[in-house]
Amino acid sequence: MRSHLLNDTTAERYRRSVTEGIERVAAKLATTDRPFTGVTADDLAPRIERIDLDRPLHDTTAVLDELEEVYLRDAVYFHHPRYLAHLNCPVVIPAVVGEAVLSAVNSSLDTWDQSAGGTLIERRLIDWTNARIGFGPSADGVFTSGGSQSNLQALLLAREEAKAQSLADLRIFASDVSHFSVRKSAKLLGLSADCVVSIPVDHDKRMQTVALARELERCKRDGLVPMAVVATAGTTDFGSIDPLPEIAELCSQFGTWMHVDAAYGCGLLTSLRNRDRIDGIERADSVTVDYHKSFFQPVSSSAVLVRDAATLGHATYHAEYLNPRRMVQERIPNQVDKSLQTTRRFDALKLWMTLRVMGADGIGQLFDEVCELAEEGWKLLAGDPRYDVVVQPSLSTLVFRYIPAAVTDPAEIDRANLYARKALFASGDAVVAGTKVGDRHYLKFTLLNPETTADDISAVLDLIAGHAEQYLGESLDRAS
Repeated sequence: MRSHLLNDTTAERYRRSVTEGIERVAAKLATTDRPFTGVTADDLAPRIERIDLDRPLHDTTAVLDELEEVYLRDAVYFHHPRYLAHLNCPVVIPAVVGEAVLSAVNSSLDTWDQSAGGTLIERRLIDWTNARIGFGPSADGVFTSGGSQSNLQALLLAREEAKAQSLADLRIFASDVSHFSVRKSAKLLGLSADCVVSIPVDHDKRMQTVALARELERCKRDGLVPMAVVATAGTTDFGSIDPLPEIAELCSQFGTWMHVDAAYGCGLLTSLRNRDRIDGIERADSVTVDYHKSFFQPVSSSAVLVRDAATLGHATYHAEYLNPRRMVQERIPNQVDKSLQTTRRFDALKLWMTLRVMGADGIGQLFDEVCELAEEGWKLLAGDPRYDVVVQPSLSTLVFRYIPAAVTDPAEIDRANLYARKALFASGDAVVAGTKVGDRHYLKFTLLNPETTADDISAVLDLIAGHAEQYLGESLDRAS
């Protein structure tokens, strides 16, 4: 069994095995003509359940053949231009090369004696991102597993900085359409069920700062502590960007921590044309970025950034066997001193490879392309009598609803849209997402693929309408 360990004696076997795996994936990518096969869980589950994990095949080729049957054939392929559903991006090749390197070397980014150069590369990328945000020399941060963890850590720091006598007195303010991880983080941090105050949004799904000011004043008047305001730069459902400068002013006025969840909108940090959409982000106390969304990186690659490095000390714990206190005086750079995680992948390498091959402008150009595509899609929807589109996009998301000419019952229209989404997924021709606006069901395009075209959008809209009309026709037949 030692022949399977990666070391100096097995380097050639490693090269052959990885090459064979890469060739399988490359062949699959080259021949995939739709984003999904339409396989159901009932169809796929028995294939996987039949595999006896206690009886290995002892051969890489045989295992790859099996993997084709249980995974590669039926995977949802985000690189396909008609995958239009969630915040999943196609990935750039330099980052995938970085993924292969970091997996093989297997550095752990918790302590210097496990990562060395990896530690310094991650720190350099944190500095680079902070400069893009507009933070000063006192800023810092650390890579995380994703936006939810970044938001959790940011709110942990905000909780500690608030220095409240009682956790029950703390309040967090976030818009009605902020990410669910805000409420989840509050629960994990031991805060009360009513600690998150929802702030209404305007027609463009942006936080209403007049309402925020009113709630902050009420919080102070009631003797409570405004722990944090979470502004969103790219909401999951609408891609909307809260008015960051105005929110920053209110946070300064009320002495409140300002966190910007830019998990989606962080791509604007490299934008060649739209960077001004997140002006004001430099006034935040903390920022969440997901490179694995709008920087076209493989999952996972995220970070939490802070304007004042000292605040990261709230997440520091020293263990003699790992990062004893004396290492601080010795200036040994242990990233675990800043992180909620201990063992942690060298995910920063993917972004490093991307920047060194493509450059920041290359990333920004790709993100600008999908933002422009969303504008084209919005014009298509706004001019199509079959559809109601909710807001003009700030980033690359479109939320819309099929409206049949002859049906007025909102519940029946809901069912038609739900059916269309499900039928489209089952066909495998395209993948779209869904959400609710008020009490009504809507569909959603999240455009993160520069290869998607306006023609793709038009074709998918026709497919949706066809499925919805089929449902309504069958519904009418059943009713009669």
